[in-house]
Amino acid sequence: MSNRARTSPIRTGLVHLALIGYTLVAVFPVFLTIINSFKDRNAIFRSPLQVPTPSTFSLVGYRTVLGQGDFATYFQNSLIVTVVSIFFVLLFGAMAAFALSEYRFRGNTLMGLYMAIGIMIPIRLGTVAILQGMVAAGLVNTLTALVLVYTAQGIPLAIFILSEFMRTVSDDLKNAGRIDGLSEYAIFFRLVLPLVRPAMATVAVFTMIPIWNDLWFPLILAPAESTKTVTLGSQIFIGQFVTNWNAVLAALSLAILPILVLYVIFSRQLIRGITSGAVK
Repeated sequence: MSNRARTSPIRTGLVHLALIGYTLVAVFPVFLTIINSFKDRNAIFRSPLQVPTPSTFSLVGYRTVLGQGDFATYFQNSLIVTVVSIFFVLLFGAMAAFALSEYRFRGNTLMGLYMAIGIMIPIRLGTVAILQGMVAAGLVNTLTALVLVYTAQGIPLAIFILSEFMRTVSDDLKNAGRIDGLSEYAIFFRLVLPLVRPAMATVAVFTMIPIWNDLWFPLILAPAESTKTVTLGSQIFIGQFVTNWNAVLAALSLAILPILVLYVIFSRQLIRGITSGAVK
């Protein structure tokens, strides 16, 4: 047995241990937010690390959130924008990555680098131009504007990740599909995509979190009451001089739940996608 084969289980264990440690560090602020959302205002500041007790337990924050503002609509808007954006990012990103990895042509490398520039240059630098374009197209205060922006924002990362995974798909498998008469679309959807599901899940997780938590573009492009996202809607409890911390923590706790559910759904594929390159 080679040294590489012997060390693979060790490397796998180290990767999983690192992921577990990272998860614990990332979950602690979430845990802190949730436990403080069930406390009264005094307990939040006096003992922020203590779990609620019968004397400090309070649901005033949740009553305020559900009674003030239309948070059902905010959640619906965030969910629609996030799910639709992820769908288009995965679809167009995977199609572009397949083209770049499968077909060799002059300028292939330059095209890949050009598409990856979006990772290095923040899309927020073009906020003024984006806003002007949305105004000209009549898309201000619509969820379509947010979907377009987030799709454009996520595609570069999707191409960067998926193209590397698609290069590992066997050429013999794809050529066998062509011999059997499959079209390029059938090869892409029926043969290639099922083999890169871990990478797709990785892209989905890294795409959905910035979209769900974003405040900038909802504030600029869709600030109307009917198009507010949950992150923007939570800002109504933050004032210039007074902040309702009970309501803020309750709103953030409610906003965390959909992300946790989506993370659990994609977690196994996410770990496979992250560790696949470390355990070969």
